[in-house]
Formats: sequence, C-alpha cells, structure tokens
Amino acid sequence: MTQGAGQGPEVERTATLRDFRVPAYVHETGPYDHSTHMGDVVPLVDEAYPEGYTPTQRDLPVINRGDTVQVQVDPAAMPDPQSTASPGPLFVVGDVHGYLDELVAALQEQGLIDSAGNWSAGTARLWFLGDFTDRGPDGIGVIDLVMRLSAEAAAAGGYCKALMGNHELLLIGAKRFGDTPVNSGAGTATFQAAWLLNGGQKTDMDRLQDHHLQWMARLDAMEEVDGHLLVHSDTTAYLDYGDSIEAVNDTVRETLTRNDADEVWDLFRKFTKRFSFRDEGGADHVRSLLDTYGGTRIVHGHSPIPYLVGEVGSEEGEDDSGPLIEGPHVYAEGLAVAMDGGVTMAGKLLVQQLPLDI
Repeated sequence: MTQGAGQGPEVERTATLRDFRVPAYVHETGPYDHSTHMGDVVPLVDEAYPEGYTPTQRDLPVINRGDTVQVQVDPAAMPDPQSTASPGPLFVVGDVHGYLDELVAALQEQGLIDSAGNWSAGTARLWFLGDFTDRGPDGIGVIDLVMRLSAEAAAAGGYCKALMGNHELLLIGAKRFGDTPVNSGAGTATFQAAWLLNGGQKTDMDRLQDHHLQWMARLDAMEEVDGHLLVHSDTTAYLDYGDSIEAVNDTVRETLTRNDADEVWDLFRKFTKRFSFRDEGGADHVRSLLDTYGGTRIVHGHSPIPYLVGEVGSEEGEDDSGPLIEGPHVYAEGLAVAMDGGVTMAGKLLVQQLPLDI
C-alpha cells in the first residue's frame, strides 16, 4: 500500500441525501470552508494541526504519456474495418460514485452488457461523464469495469470512453500529495482532507494501484460527439484552459504530468464549480462554450438533478425514498442536458441514449 493510503476512519455509507452532509469525523482535524456549491466542500487547515506538524512527503512517480496499460484482446475478435463504417448508437452515463451494482443494472437495462457483465452492444458508443469513486462502496470496482469494457467494446467495433471528473482529480491528488498543504485561495488546504470530506472511501484508497492512476490521469476533460459537447462539470471554467477541445485536454494532462500540488488543486477547484447553466444567463453561458468548442448542446454530470430542479428530498429522514428521477434534465433553453441522477442521494444512476427529444 502506497504511503498515505487509507488515512482517516472508514465511514459506512447509505444511499440517502445524507451522503451530501459533512461527516462528523472531519471536524476532528480542524475548520472547513464550505463551498457555496452543494456537494463539494474544501477544507481549510490553517492552524488546524498541532504545533510542529510536518507534512508527509509524497513520492509517487510522475505519470508520463509514454506509460501504457496493457490489455490483452483476442485478435480474432477484432472487427472487420469495413463493418464499422457506420457508427453505432451513442450512450452517456452520469456520475457513478462507487455504486457498482447500480451501474451494472443500468447498463444491462440498456442492453450494453449481458448478464455476465460483458460488452454486448456491438458497435455502440458509450461515454462516462466522470466521477467514478467516492461516497459509494466500490469506486475501484467501477474503474475496473470501465477499463475492461473499453477493451471489449473496441474489440466489437464500438467504444467505451470516459471523461475526467472532479473526483478523479481529488483521488489522484489524495494519493500523490496526501496531507501536503496547498494554496486554496481561501487559506491552506490538503487533498487528503478534501478527499475525506467529499466521501473518500478507505477501501478505494487501499485498492488503488498505479494503473488506475495512469488511466485516470489520461482522461479527456471534454469531447464533441454527434453535436453533443460532453463535459463533466456544468461550469464555464473550461474556457480557462484553452480555446479548443484539444487545447483543454492537453492542458489538463500536462498539468497532471507536472505533478505540482498547487496546480492540481487549482484544477480540482475549478472542476468543482457548478450551476453555471442554471437560472438567468445560463443559456448564454452554454452558448459561450458551444461557440468556442463546437456542438449544439452540452451534456454534463456533476450537479445532481434534484439540486438543479429544487427537489432534494427530506433532510430529517422522514422520507428516505429519495427524489423521483425518471431521466436526464433538459434545461437552459434546451441547450443543456444534466445526467447526474443523484445516485448518492437515493436518486437514479442514469444511462441514456442520445440524442434526446425535447
């Protein structure tokens, strides 16, 4: 186990709205700054540690582009190139947050995997919108499944791909930098504290391996497919990283390659921003991204639909059935599609075929 893994107590998780509350144990280490955005909070550790505290040094290797993960694929299973001239149907998956069983059930319901969990959708195209870990019970199992499906889909003539979410950045930072202080803009913070505060699971950290880190660090931040601009976060912060999809993706990967804790923290902080497409001016914010990066509609995760529509369930636990989420939420004058069904708050893990009619 890499040093720093599994720090902090393990907390039992339940699929209710209360997963979005601050766990009681985090207050044992010091004060915290709660973001104005629901769901993600940033800890402050100025004067929170005892006198003489020295940050633990993290010496994980820098992930370079030349590093690869070897996946064995039977050559006989590779498709005839001429048979894949016409792309298959396009599907997107909202935030999973470690809920592996719910993900498997949703993929099976759409016919993307069979009863054994193997790819069964032929030339279909599948995009995950990020946030595979934290809050739920088996984030590493989710990552392992997505990595395996990527190989199986490619062998069948389709594909399974994934975007970078703020929780991927958070997990990378917690593993690489641990409790090394970073400049948060509102004081001093650490990735370790932020990871725990935002639902980090000890079992995920214990099982996290270098090939998981390498895979996460190479994920794209955005992509345009069939007129859909796919991103994780409902924020305009992507504009800070480049004026083209390629430039944004390169900037994010290069930031992670430099392995600078402050730079990675700033990237994580910007990816946690949300609600830019909601309320007055939201459609204009969407248009600014579409005009810059292409596409006719944005599809995103990150912000749970119950928060976007103002249906957040019972805070007192009188009704733990959770908000009723039937499918994606189309808003911002029809220009934005929200895909986070709020699985962590007893909502629904969404797998949706595109395009959507409105």
